[in-house]
Formats: sequence, structure tokens, C-alpha cells
Amino acid sequence: MLFSALRRCGPGVRSSAGRPAGAAIGQRLCHSSSFRIHPGVRQALADGRPVVALESTIITHGMPYPHNISMAKEVEDVVRANGSVPATVGILKGKVHVGLCEEELLFLAKSKECVKVSRRDLPYVLSQGLSGGSTVSGTMIAAHHAGIPVFVTGGIGGVHRDGEKTMDISADLTELGRTPVAVVSAGVKSILDIGRTLEYLETEGVCVSTFGDSRDFPSFFTPRSGFQAPCHVRNEVEAAQLIARSLEIGLGSGVLIAVPIPSEHSSSGQEIEEAIQQALTEAGLQGIVGKEVTPFVLRRVNELTGGKSLQSNIALIKNNAKVGSRIAVALSEIRSPKRGPRKSPPCPERREKPPADSRPVVIGGINVDFIAKSANDKMVFGGQTNPGRVHQSFGGVGRNLADCLSRLGEKPLFISALGQDDHADSVIRFCSHMDMRGVAQLKGHNTATYCAVITDSGELSLGLGDMDIHQRITETYVSQFADSLRQTPLLCIDGNVPASTIQYVCDLARKNSVPVCYEPTDVDKASKPFLSDSWKALTYISPNLKELISINVTLGCPVPFDVPSELDDVIDAAITLSLPLLEYLRVVIVTLGAHGVLLCGLSNEGTLSLCPRTKVRRGDPCALHYPAAPISPKDIINVSGAGDSLMAGLLSGALSALNTDTCVRMGLLAARLSLQSRGPISRLISPSAVSPQQVEAMIWPNPRVWRIRPSDGKTFLTSRHQQQS
Repeated sequence: MLFSALRRCGPGVRSSAGRPAGAAIGQRLCHSSSFRIHPGVRQALADGRPVVALESTIITHGMPYPHNISMAKEVEDVVRANGSVPATVGILKGKVHVGLCEEELLFLAKSKECVKVSRRDLPYVLSQGLSGGSTVSGTMIAAHHAGIPVFVTGGIGGVHRDGEKTMDISADLTELGRTPVAVVSAGVKSILDIGRTLEYLETEGVCVSTFGDSRDFPSFFTPRSGFQAPCHVRNEVEAAQLIARSLEIGLGSGVLIAVPIPSEHSSSGQEIEEAIQQALTEAGLQGIVGKEVTPFVLRRVNELTGGKSLQSNIALIKNNAKVGSRIAVALSEIRSPKRGPRKSPPCPERREKPPADSRPVVIGGINVDFIAKSANDKMVFGGQTNPGRVHQSFGGVGRNLADCLSRLGEKPLFISALGQDDHADSVIRFCSHMDMRGVAQLKGHNTATYCAVITDSGELSLGLGDMDIHQRITETYVSQFADSLRQTPLLCIDGNVPASTIQYVCDLARKNSVPVCYEPTDVDKASKPFLSDSWKALTYISPNLKELISINVTLGCPVPFDVPSELDDVIDAAITLSLPLLEYLRVVIVTLGAHGVLLCGLSNEGTLSLCPRTKVRRGDPCALHYPAAPISPKDIINVSGAGDSLMAGLLSGALSALNTDTCVRMGLLAARLSLQSRGPISRLISPSAVSPQQVEAMIWPNPRVWRIRPSDGKTFLTSRHQQQS
């Protein structure tokens, strides 16, 4: 009865409360013995916020571990960064989950016993308590039952080659004919018969439209298949209008929005086609049939193309997620144009009068760190106990920045979140010198903890973290401090916070001309602002080389095949990778560890200015390499906070409008002090210990300078350079 009622009303029908009927249905289904809707997804549906469904067979059967879990997280981040709530669908122990937590995603990514779950498989899989990845048809069913009208995938199934003989036709096509969900994909997988697939979709009454400037129907890895789509929408708003009208008239069938893969990621069509033909031949010779054909062929094609098809696969899925999320936002506005203030998801408690003044603001993570330092440089793994010392300290990139800036006299407002536990009490006592009024304490959540195992020389060997509470630093919570964000001379944010919070902060900063510094935190989080246009509001960014490579991959820019090890090669690569960012950013600050720091930016009347409020005249790109402050390896105790100290010292000088040489060397002095500290930030850091006077008292080598010729992009070294104030 429930399913038939769903079919009759459809997501386009509205309840008496003014929300789409599907939202109310989703609320009822969360109590079903066969369905579980994630609380965050349930709340978003109840509030009328845009939600995007995502499949999970690409996790269980489409990519190997760990590429699958990395891709799944990145796609969810893309959805969030573009305004929607992700709801990955999977089947765990006989229950359909609409929205998965990180542990559930990891289970699907690692499990060797997951099955592919289509419409026909659902009854058996649920009755047997099995786990699996939802196919396109399985995800459409779950999305429709939950009241989610937009679903993003890579490519749909179709009519198989020689389908007129084998009758091998994907259930995706019949599902599109009877389930009113819009599917955003890169068209039909190129291993299929695309022409017959389009004919079959016509027979099923499915509205098929391309997205963008052309009616050329895409074929997954390539933007064009040689076939024309019957319809065409130019942008997200037109796509949303198409979906809204389809739901409104109650056709009961789905809509297929075919998004071409970005041209910079499309592989050679001929190379892919040849690989497909070879893989299909091998599948036939090995007796592989039915639903096992597609994963075998995709895996084999990836091998034959040397990984190019996997890279293209990931790129097109991210692109589809961006487009689908924006379509969902536009559709939400069309269907609920007069919606009042939305209920906020559970978040840190509100403060009646959050502070607002013109001090710096830091938003980011705060951790309790347990540092285990080996007595030997080479540790033995496999269950053995290594001799060493263990101590507790307090870290987190955001906290480290706020701590160091506070010790340098800047007194920033720090916005973060803690649990209500003993760790939180220790943090508050230790950070009494900081402005912690922006740090919420949340009942029922753990304070973030991090365990680092480091070698005798101070290098990180292994790290483990419980960082879930950082996801509570939400847009809703941070918005309580909007007055402070608008008035601050500098806003720093780290990669621990959700991508949606980063986007909110960047949008607000852009509107109010507030300089923003982004600390990437690690390789996995470096790309968060670059999943949308948020990064164009940044002023500074401080990646290491690996993080800079990750950012360029996200932007679709060429990257080196191998990470260089020689210093000159590292610098050359860092300069090349920084150039695409300088169209919008003032300075890219590449941290080089023991080799110091490289600044890449645009010259301003012959100098590279770091002052956040100074207007920059667009000059030629240049780069400055500063060696690290001299320190004996024997004096290095902990490297975990050196980069954060470097940035804090540099930013403190920039806030005082000091010249670039002084700013950087203040940062290098702060980094040297923290390298000699047991905690990530040295307690010896102070305005007198890290000052222009201390900089002048030391003998420093001149920075090496590169000026980039605009004509051919080549660099040449200027042997002598002196920065002006």
C-alpha cells in the first residue's frame, strides 16, 4: 500500500504543510524496518533543503580500495560545496540506508562480500540480511521512497552490444521509465550500444536531455557519442525547470540529464574504443556474462589505458556531482520559493551576543594530541613495543594558528568545537591565554584526539585521529559570528571544517572584501575550497608540495607524474603548480619543511607584497625562496606545529604591514622555536622573541628570486634581490 501510494502522489505533489510530499514520506520511511534515513538527510528533507542521492556500486564494484573510499568522500564534499546535502545509498545487513556515515562508507569500500543490488535483487538481499552497493535502479527506488528528486551517478546502464540477440538490457532503463527521479550522469557507458539505448529510453517515455552548449549525447569517457539527444538544457536553472515540470504533471517516469565530461579530462575516444573492444573480446572468451560484464570491462579498460580511464571516471563523477548539486539547489528554489527560515540541523549552542570587533578570526580544528617519540630512528612494526617517550599536548591546525597569533599579541577570535569531557576541560585550561569564546562545547560528542608516532629525528611515522567533531563547525554555527567575520582584518580557516562552511566563509569574505588565508591541513582536505568557486575568494594559501598537487588535480591542471625530491626540482614544480592559482590569490606560500618556504605571487611595483589590505597592481608572476632558520638536527623535538608557527609569524608581520622579508623571517623564527618545543607551539614565542628587531639581529642569506616571463612561462633566476617596505 505504501509503495502504491508513493506512485500515485509522486514527489511533485505537495503536502498540506507546504513541503514536497516526498519529504513527509521520507519521515515515515525512516521508521520502516527495511529503510534507514540518516538523521542529517532526514532533517534536510524535513527542512526542504536540497538533497542529492548517490549510488554505491561504484564504491563496491567500480573502483579498487582505497580509490573508492577517497572518491566517495570527495564526491560527497563536492555535493556539499555546491549547496546540497549528499545521501549515498547502500544496503547494510539487510537494510537500505539513505545517507551513510564514514564508517559505513568504509565498510562498503573494504568488504569483499558486497553484492550489486538492483530492483530485482532488493527482496532477496533484504530478506537474507546481506550488504551491497546500490545500482542506478536500486538507488532510484531508495531516492524516490525517501522523497529525493535528484540522483547523481557516473553513467547509466543500457542496451548491451548485440542486445538484439542476447536481450541484455539494463534495469536502469526500465527504472527510468517508471520511477520519477532525475538522474544526472555522463550519459551511457561507452561499452554499450548507445543508439539502441536511446531508442529504448524513448520507448519507455523517458525525457532525455543533454546539459551545456550542445545536443551531442555524451558517451561517458568522451563528450560526444555521435548521437543527438532529443532535448537540451543550457544550465542548472533550465534543468531544474525541466525536472519540476516533469514532477508537476505526474508522468511517473524519470528524467535523464546527460552531462559531458569536461574536455580537459576526456580521454582519446579511439584509444578507449580499442580498449573496450579488446576487453569485450576477453570477457567473451572467459565466459563472463550478465551483470559481471560491466565491472570486468571497466577494470580491464583501465588496465589497457594505463589508468587514464580511471582518472577520467573520477573527474566526470565529480563534475556530475557539482552539476547535480546545483540543479538540486535550483529545483529546491522552484518548488519552495516562499519557504521561510529553514530549521538548522543540530549544531553547537547559540550565543546571544557573539563578540564582534576588528581582530583576526581563526576557524578550525582543535585536538588533544598524544605524541609518542621513538628512542630509535628506525622503528619495528608488527606488534613489537618500541622504546620511547609519550606525552600529551594540544594541537589542531586552527588551534595552533590561534595559539601562535595570540602569543604574538594578535589575540584572534577562535571558532571551533569541543566535546563535554575531560579532554575539553584540559584544553580550556591550557588555552586560557586565547580568546575561546567562539569554541562550543557539545554534549554527546568527543573532543577531537590525535595520536602521532614520530621518529627520533622528529619525523611523523604514523598518525591516528578521532576528528568527527570538526564536522560540527557548521555554516549555521559560524554564521553567529558574522559581524566579527565582516570586520576582521584577516580570516584564517583550516581544512578540518566542512566544505559547506568554507564556502559560506569565502562567500561572506568576498562580499565584504575580507582577506582569507586557507591552511590545507593535509592532502585529503587540501582541495575543499577548490570543489566550487570558493577558492577565488582566498588571499593566501599555504600548502606543501603534495597538497599543491592535489589542488591542481582538482582544478584539472597538469601535475608531475612523480613528486620530485631534489630541492631545485621541488621549487620548479611548486612554481609551475602555483601559477594557475595566481589569477585570484595574492600569494601561494609553499612550505618546504627543512628547506624553508617558497612564496609565489604577482610583483607589485617590483616587490611581492604580503600586506592583506594593500591593493595589488597586477604584475608579472615571481617567486621567492627563503631557506629555513638554522637549527641543529639534535635540537629538533617536534615538527608538528612548525608550519603553523611559520604561517602565524608571517601573518602577524603582514597585519603590521611589514615588508615581505621581515614577515617571512618572523615566520621562520617562530617555526624554529616550535621545532625545539615538546608541544606544537612553543611557549617561548612572544612579540619580543619574534620581532623585526630579532630578524635584523640575525644574518640571513638573500632569498633566491624567480621572475616568470609572461610570453613563454619560463623562469630565470635573479641572483640578488632586496625587498622594499
